[in-house]
Amino acid sequence: MINSRVKFRHLHTFVEVARQKSVVKAAEILHVSQPAVTKTIRELEEALGVAMFERDGRGIRITRYGEVFLRHAGAALTALRQGVDSVSQDLFDSAPPVRIGALPTVSTRIMPRAMTLFLAEKTGSRVKIVTGDNAVLMEQLRVGELDLVVGRLALPEKMTGLSFEHLYSEQVVFTVRTGHPLLDGKRSIFEGFADYPVLMPTRGSIIRPSVEQFLIANGVASLPTQVETVSDAFGRAFVRSSDAIWIISAGVVAADIEDGVLATLPIDTSETRGPVGLTIRADANPSTPLSILMQTIRQAAAEIMPAR
Repeated sequence: MINSRVKFRHLHTFVEVARQKSVVKAAEILHVSQPAVTKTIRELEEALGVAMFERDGRGIRITRYGEVFLRHAGAALTALRQGVDSVSQDLFDSAPPVRIGALPTVSTRIMPRAMTLFLAEKTGSRVKIVTGDNAVLMEQLRVGELDLVVGRLALPEKMTGLSFEHLYSEQVVFTVRTGHPLLDGKRSIFEGFADYPVLMPTRGSIIRPSVEQFLIANGVASLPTQVETVSDAFGRAFVRSSDAIWIISAGVVAADIEDGVLATLPIDTSETRGPVGLTIRADANPSTPLSILMQTIRQAAAEIMPAR
């Protein structure tokens, strides 16, 4: 029997605290006071008879009971949102929205073609595409704020409750502007890193560990001038106007390299190759529009990346 003391506000607050791993941040996003968030979580714990969170140094972490409840709480909120969307569909004669998280590696190369194919199907569905850090997108998928994430396979510990479908593999490249001094072959590329700004993927990005391992393996222990970013717009503009070196997934800069605006340093980065594909919740039952969009993404990937 469902505990009648568990309300929507308990689920909403719990999921936000779990997502932010902070009562303070959750309170800011929910536009309520910190004591109100704490009280709501305490009420939920009393209703369930178990602790949802525990202290972890100066912060908090979710308990094993909380992890179990999170999967169901996220699914419940997703079902409720779908119910609201269904009402909106009847009111406005439109299909429910499809919410996609796309990492930069696919947002500039695969998704434009996939969307062209999807729109040709005339499903009438609204599509929401967001980009961002892999960890953030995966958490939004886990709690039901996204229906699908398209990008690199997450670390094993981040894939609990999720399902991945491989589309193709992709490696990291070291990108510079055309005419960059390191392209003349007169000096060691890795030794030259100390003389130029280096744009690195952020610590939360999926390719950061492989990039760090690759640099260390090639004798680059530190980068004197380092900028961390996941913004492909900033990276593209900065590299084109400076001598910076941009370490990024090949798909993000493929068009720029084909157009001759940017170039890759002659470095064998094949060991940084990693799987790119579709990630959904393991218990998901994709709607018809989502199933069609997933198929158009598969088709786009097959067209653009035939050698998978």
